[in-house]
Amino acid sequence: MPTEIALLESRALRGEQMGRVDVLDKVKILVMLPDGIHVRTEDVARYFEVSTGAVRRLTDRHQKELTENGLRVLRGAELRSFHSDMVSLWAGEGVESYPQAATQLRLYTRRTVLNIAMLLRDSDIARCVRTYLLDAEESLRTQYASLDHRVTRIESCLTGVGSALQELGPVLVRMSERLDSLDRKVEMTHQVVGAMSLRLTDVQQDVGRLDGRMDAFAGQLKDLRRRNGQRGQR
Repeated sequence: MPTEIALLESRALRGEQMGRVDVLDKVKILVMLPDGIHVRTEDVARYFEVSTGAVRRLTDRHQKELTENGLRVLRGAELRSFHSDMVSLWAGEGVESYPQAATQLRLYTRRTVLNIAMLLRDSDIARCVRTYLLDAEESLRTQYASLDHRVTRIESCLTGVGSALQELGPVLVRMSERLDSLDRKVEMTHQVVGAMSLRLTDVQQDVGRLDGRMDAFAGQLKDLRRRNGQRGQR
């Protein structure tokens, strides 16, 4: 785990933390300009409870790094345009006047302020921000270690499952073969039942014809008896 000194000294370590701008408001509320994006040197000094001179000196020493993380220096027409925008926004909030810089204005974003928090040594607020960053990183490391342990356990369980599936494979093959054989037997049974049904239909038709012939024969016998009876009376 990196230490506070390492964070102060290593630009690479600071770069790894630049996405954590949320920690600023968790330590202390950072009051932004009306655009909701920028703060001035005096706003940064007020946040860290140091002098504006301390902020300017630190900005001068680390200007390249801070510029990469959002620091802007406005002059001339760009400064006048920014002042005009701020005056309009400030008036919309009911503030009568907006303090304007004479020749230039340094603007900082939340990312820049976080960068300063990792560089400013003589500020209790900056130290709190660094502590919060380091504690949060340690918490993430602990969570990652726990997750890694759980993933390792799952992988070991999956290894056992894999061997069990390998042993189960031949059993499943044999079951599949037996089911195929059973399907064939059922199909043959269906064919036999179908043939028997056809035979029964033929037998039923034969029985029907036989019944007809028996009825005809019975009629003939009846006629024969009647004729014999008539001859006996004569």
